[in-house]
Amino acid sequence: MKPLVFHFDFVSPYAWLAFERLPQVLQGCSYAVEYRPLLFAGLLQHWGNVGPAEIEPKRAWTFRQVHWLAAQHGIAIDTSAQHPFNPLPLLRLALACSEDMRPNRRVVEALFRHAWVGGADACDPARLAALTAALAPHHDPAGEAVKAALRRHTDAAAAAGVFGVPTIELEGRHFWGLDALPMVRDALLQGAWFDGPAWDREGAPRPGVKRR
Repeated sequence: MKPLVFHFDFVSPYAWLAFERLPQVLQGCSYAVEYRPLLFAGLLQHWGNVGPAEIEPKRAWTFRQVHWLAAQHGIAIDTSAQHPFNPLPLLRLALACSEDMRPNRRVVEALFRHAWVGGADACDPARLAALTAALAPHHDPAGEAVKAALRRHTDAAAAAGVFGVPTIELEGRHFWGLDALPMVRDALLQGAWFDGPAWDREGAPRPGVKRR
């Protein structure tokens, strides 16, 4: 059984779709998943990037594509009343819901559904209070231990080269995005491509034109 790390932020609709698709795409593979919340905004800051929702035409395309993909895969999705929203309360609650701060799939699903099913404001205080009561966290979501764990996850992911969510980590390799799930499956099944030189060769830096 091979360990996978699913790096995610609840603010990402692609992370929600990938979370839902993961069991179907990897059916028949031997694996165990660690769900690891991180702050996407921290990755953007680390790499000097902006989120898709911060570029208006890209935001519009993102949500059109996300809803089309959800319809193709039979996944429920409703754009939050406010987006982008502040995901920190959800990320911290996810970590707080287990003694070792490793949320299980049930908890992560409840939080994703809170954000992406129904179309309500993900940060509405009354909704957050009801969700917190239902999940009964082991730790204080606003406590320093939980905040520090989220910072560690974000900093470690950035240092390892993670630049976006969702990213799935398998044996030191990172697979970014919903459309990378079939590639993860091939790697789990020891596909021949992964035994060849292409992974390292195509990941090597090359000279090229740079913008000033």
